[in-house]
Amino acid sequence: MAETERITVADTSSGPGGLEDPGQSVDIPVVELLTGRGFITGKSGSGKSNTASVVAEKLLDNGFGLLIVDIDGEYYGLKEEYEILHVGGDEECDIQVTEEHAGKIASLALEQNVPIILDVSSFLDEEEAESLLTEVAKQLFAKAKKQKQPFLLLVEECHEWIPEKGGMGEVGKMLIKIGKRGRKHGLGIVGISQRPADVKKDYITQCDWLVWHRLTWNNDTKVVGRILDSQYADAVEDLDDGEAFMMTDWAEQVRRVQFHRKQTFDAGATPGLDDFERPELKSVSEDLVSELETISEEKQATENRIKELREELDKKNSRIAELETELQDARDLQRMAEQFTDALLGHVEGANPGRTAKDEMRRKRERFQEPGSDSQQDAAASAATETDEDPAPDTTSGGGFGDAFSAFADDGVAMNGGSEASNGASADGTSSDDESVQGSTDAALEAALAAVADDEGSANGDGDAETAAAGADRPEVVRDIETDILELEDKTRRMLAYYQEHGPGTPLNAHFSAGGSGDRTAAYARNRTLRLRGLVEHVGRGKYDYRLPALVREEGDGIDDETASEYATEIERAVVDEAR
Repeated sequence: MAETERITVADTSSGPGGLEDPGQSVDIPVVELLTGRGFITGKSGSGKSNTASVVAEKLLDNGFGLLIVDIDGEYYGLKEEYEILHVGGDEECDIQVTEEHAGKIASLALEQNVPIILDVSSFLDEEEAESLLTEVAKQLFAKAKKQKQPFLLLVEECHEWIPEKGGMGEVGKMLIKIGKRGRKHGLGIVGISQRPADVKKDYITQCDWLVWHRLTWNNDTKVVGRILDSQYADAVEDLDDGEAFMMTDWAEQVRRVQFHRKQTFDAGATPGLDDFERPELKSVSEDLVSELETISEEKQATENRIKELREELDKKNSRIAELETELQDARDLQRMAEQFTDALLGHVEGANPGRTAKDEMRRKRERFQEPGSDSQQDAAASAATETDEDPAPDTTSGGGFGDAFSAFADDGVAMNGGSEASNGASADGTSSDDESVQGSTDAALEAALAAVADDEGSANGDGDAETAAAGADRPEVVRDIETDILELEDKTRRMLAYYQEHGPGTPLNAHFSAGGSGDRTAAYARNRTLRLRGLVEHVGRGKYDYRLPALVREEGDGIDDETASEYATEIERAVVDEAR
């Protein structure tokens, strides 16, 4: 490009502030236009958008590159004469683009010299439009430093991006950066606004060329007076449509000029009563659009895959929830069986002083679990009808076994009665089988009760006395704490054991040590259970510490520190250590 190459955009005109010889051509050096900083302003209808379009047409006529940031969707009329790529957010554009397309847009503009209209008027989400424009400006600046090719960025309604008052977003900061440093890389910028008073003055005062169309608002004419002169501040109110005061660094004078009319379809004209026909617009190369479509397809494929993964995750989470419910049901059944066994053991110890509790329970299990015996079948049938109810027998008192066994039997009978149809169907579909199972279950329970009654008749009562004495030695509050810990879920108890063994730690570490996945929500939910019961406490910096001895001391009135520690140790041996 020759340094002396110029484009003609206007003619001089007469009137206040004008020259004595009107009608002279007004030229702009192309290199100054492409690499410099310009500002075009004027009230709505004064001709500022026409001036910007004339500049764009002249550059396109000579094959120079530019990118127009269209705020109001009024520049697509250039496609009437020029093969220019129109990108934006709706179907009226050649291709719909997002922030992911910014790099390719900048590459097409600078590296392939493709003129582009970036139509942000079609974005319903303002933040999406700002993100796209910010990224495009960044990519243009970055590529211009390597390309060193004269290129113009034309920005409509620039007061929205680089306002005089209020905060300036990332878009404005990037445009100011281009204005200050783009020239050395060949990247120029022209800002267009109908309100010069609202545009940051740091930008206006650094411009190489300025065009002032008609302005009537007092604040705007004051800006003209400060930058040009008071005589122009008065005269700018009387300028005709398309007429303006033009000040340039290369001419070193202010001229009153009449800009030429644009040659292409005026898409920004105010709608009138007359019908107008939209002209046939030129299409761009399919190869250019296909490159951008590839990015859109990849983005859509990524979004589809993310959606699929989320759906799969939802299904797996639902399945995990189901399995956790089933696991909890199984634990409840196991706990019920353990409590029933503990109740038997407590009475067998008193009924058979010469035989250990384990021997006695082994004898009873062998009797009930003989291969092919009716007792084994009855036990299986009874186990199949257990419910989620969790009886809590008092094994420290003389009547503990009776309460536990009665509760267990009542639960079994209630469950069998409530699920008669389902048990019958699970056997072979006949109600008679269900009645047989129910009868055998009742018989097993009666046999067990009779056996226990015999044991009680032959016992000397020493076991009950010892149990009562042991219970009397430990305060009720200690038993309550131990019971509360026993009723915790296994994973929660293992978290408590972690704190007891390791000292201060985070819920995530405790959860992971307890066999959890390290999920933050699950970890803190379990940790909250421990904290609300007073078993752990927050000690700062997101860590929690074990406090069972302190809890025993707090809840047991009159218990001294040493005794509280002893009780805590007993609880740990019986409950906490078992969780490891």
